[in-house]
Order: sequence, then C-alpha cells, then structure tokens
Amino acid sequence: MQFRSPTSGLLSVDQMIRHIAAYLEEDPKAAHKIVIGTDSQTTHQATTFVTAVVIHRVGKGARFFFRKQRMKPMYDLRHRIYRETELSLSLVELLNAQGMNSLLSAWPLEIHIDIGQQGETKALITEIKGWVTSVGYVARIKPESFGASAVADRFTS
Repeated sequence: MQFRSPTSGLLSVDQMIRHIAAYLEEDPKAAHKIVIGTDSQTTHQATTFVTAVVIHRVGKGARFFFRKQRMKPMYDLRHRIYRETELSLSLVELLNAQGMNSLLSAWPLEIHIDIGQQGETKALITEIKGWVTSVGYVARIKPESFGASAVADRFTS
C-alpha cells in the first residue's frame, strides 16, 4: 500500500508512519490530533476513493498523506458513504497493526465523514456516526470533517 505526500512523494505505510512520528517529535508539547477521512467521486468509468491521513498541529498547521483507489462505478450514495467510512476505519486498523498504535493512542484520533446536515446525506448521520463511535473513535461530520470534505476531496478528480 502506497501513500502520497505533497512534500515527500510516494511513501510506503512504514515510511508514512516514520514521517508522522518525526512531525510529532518536532514539537512534542504542541497539541496534535490525527485525522483520517475518505471522500469519493463517481464517473461513468469508475468511483475514485481518496483516503487522507492528516496530522494536525492545532493552531500551527498540518501534514497530510493520501491514497487513491479506483473501483467500479458506485452510483448509490448510501453505499458509497458506507464504503468511504469502511476505508477510513480499515486504515486505522492497518496503522495499528503496522506499529502506529502508540501514536494513535497518545493523540486524539478523529474519523472525518463527508456527510452533513444539508443535502441527501443527512439521513445517514445517526447510523454512520453510531458505527464509528461504536468501534471507539470520534466521528466528525460537516462542517468539522475537513479531512474528508477538504483534504481528501481535493484529490478525488
């Protein structure tokens, strides 16, 4: 599995974890939070999913990494939102398995979901947030879900 960093290029999961750890060590007294969010875009050819990992140094900027996946077109919005959430949660599990669990437990971890009170996705808020919180993570929705609705969204096309 490969991730892309705007500053460091293509990275393996292990390299990304090392970059994250180094960024956290640059200013260990600063407040940080780790954000994972996924967004998608569907065309007639495929649905592109982008999962972003954001290390936010609160009030002092952030670093981010992202991964793109293309799948057959998914036209059903509900199915796509569930898949986005599944990709974010799967990434957390992968990062834990790769040794990032100490970093994930030391700093607040948020799962950002590209749903909100406006539009078609508002009917999904209760069930998607319930799913994320039931597995032990903080769920953020629009307008607080910048990891999905801004960072990941930027790379879906």
